[in-house]
Order: sequence, then C-alpha cells, then structure tokens
Amino acid sequence: MPIYEYECEKCGHRVERFQNLQDEEVKICEKCGGPVRRLISRTAFVLKGSGWYLTDHPSKSRKEGMKAEKKTEGGETKGEKGKKEKSETT
Repeated sequence: MPIYEYECEKCGHRVERFQNLQDEEVKICEKCGGPVRRLISRTAFVLKGSGWYLTDHPSKSRKEGMKAEKKTEGGETKGEKGKKEKSETT
C-alpha cells in the first residue's frame, strides 16, 4: 500500500497516510481545517542485479581495465597520489 504525504497550505502541518489507490485523498487539514496538497516524496529505490553500475562487482578483466584507466588518466593511482601528497607536506 502506498504512503502519501500531505501538507496544509494554511498552517504547514504535514501528515503521512497509508492509502489504497481507491481511497479518497485528504483534502482538509486535521489541525486547522485549511486546504491540503499532496506532496511528491522521495522513495527508497534500490537497483539489484548486475550491470547497473561499473563499480558493482566487476569481473576480473573489468577490474584490470579500471586500474589501467586510472593510471592513464592521472598518471598515478589514487593510493600513490595520496602517498606522494603526504610526503610533500612533511
């Protein structure tokens, strides 16, 4: 069942409701009686499975390719860069 969030246009009171699609929308604020509007809220969204991101469980050949890309982009890997910066500051 979806969760809908409403906000009163008069007093700013917010409320969440578990509602079926057939249920009537909330139209009046329970605190002040003013008009309410339904908000669009962020949802929990999880991508599962392979292939969504390059960094998700790459194959052995992909890991080697990623290391090669890092070296050609900056000339150094991230770890080597950090070591070099530390030695220059001390």
